[in-house]
Amino acid sequence: MTLPLSRIRVLDVSQIMAGPYCCMLLGDMGADVIKVETPGVGDQTRRAMGFKLKGDDSGGFLALNRNKRSVEIDLKNAQGLQAFYELVRNADVLVENNRPGVAARLKIDYATLQAINPRLVYASISGFGQTGPWSRRPGLDLIAQASSGPMSVMGEPDGPPMKSSVPFADLGAALFAAYAILSAVIGREHSGAGQYIDASLFETALGLSIWETAEFWGTGRVPTPLGSANRMSAPYQAMRAADRYFVIGAANPKLWSALCEVVERTDLLEDPRFAGNVERLQNRAPLIALLEAEFARRPADEWVELLVAAGVPAAPIQNFEEALACEQSVAREMVVEVEHPVEGRIKMLGFPVKMRGTPQQIRRAAPLLGAHTQEVFAELGLSAQRIAQLQSAGAFGTAGKALEPA
Repeated sequence: MTLPLSRIRVLDVSQIMAGPYCCMLLGDMGADVIKVETPGVGDQTRRAMGFKLKGDDSGGFLALNRNKRSVEIDLKNAQGLQAFYELVRNADVLVENNRPGVAARLKIDYATLQAINPRLVYASISGFGQTGPWSRRPGLDLIAQASSGPMSVMGEPDGPPMKSSVPFADLGAALFAAYAILSAVIGREHSGAGQYIDASLFETALGLSIWETAEFWGTGRVPTPLGSANRMSAPYQAMRAADRYFVIGAANPKLWSALCEVVERTDLLEDPRFAGNVERLQNRAPLIALLEAEFARRPADEWVELLVAAGVPAAPIQNFEEALACEQSVAREMVVEVEHPVEGRIKMLGFPVKMRGTPQQIRRAAPLLGAHTQEVFAELGLSAQRIAQLQSAGAFGTAGKALEPA
């Protein structure tokens, strides 16, 4: 089956998380993703994480780089740069996540590459974007969460600052970049020209802060942490049952009424403190205290079953072992296995969105460093002699280093 992006070639000139995740998403949809890596070093994530697998590459790298091929190119070597330009001539998309200014110093910036390939869609992902007074600052997910607002509303009221353990600024920037890339590729069918895409972690984290900015502009009050609660609805948060916490979301009058029926407290429907969502938000503390007194009568799983049967959104709080093994993850194939040349059969997350007509495929495990250098350049039409010349000149790393067979 032909995947929707099977005719698109992507140069992944990025590392760590945002850029690689963006390119992996495109690869999952069929794009030919060529990961351009520094010889002998590669993506920093290859050596990251605090645990060791069989080979040199980390679990994080394997999780972010499936459906890609790897080539080693020394972009600081004159012949290496020319080899890179050969890739650019045949590429549709390029993704890089250097700090602003680095690409220009390396002569791989958009202005340079557009002259080589006017149809190139070039995406830069950085901490703060390519313009503005903070553009040259180093940017990480933690920095973006802190400086854009979300970290100020995480955690418990009066508690220490907290960040989301799931790096949503990094991953969100990858998603926004992928959305922009695909829009630009579609637009190119009409204009014939590529374009430049400027995505940032800062704007991603701020751009996702919908409820918080709406509250600030609507009330003039600066949003503060609410723990697991929601600033737009109540009750909508974690609740303590007899054995552990679970979550509940009674976000409209119908659900609030059903909840009161389940806990056998229909008298709360007549309590003026809880008459509507506005009143329940204003009286959240006594409301939760009353509900938790009722929830203390049964284990969390029993309450979840009763609430769901009544149409009230509720769920257990599962750890990752439980979430990966639960019946919904199994039914939705959210754990898949792939064969890796060093690690053997490994598990990874499945596709978080399903396409019925052209379902995504894992065609390759994450590549070993430089495993496809010769293969890729041979596909471009370079002769074996020319590839050998580039190799001898240090284009692919240490001069004279033997390349792997195609």
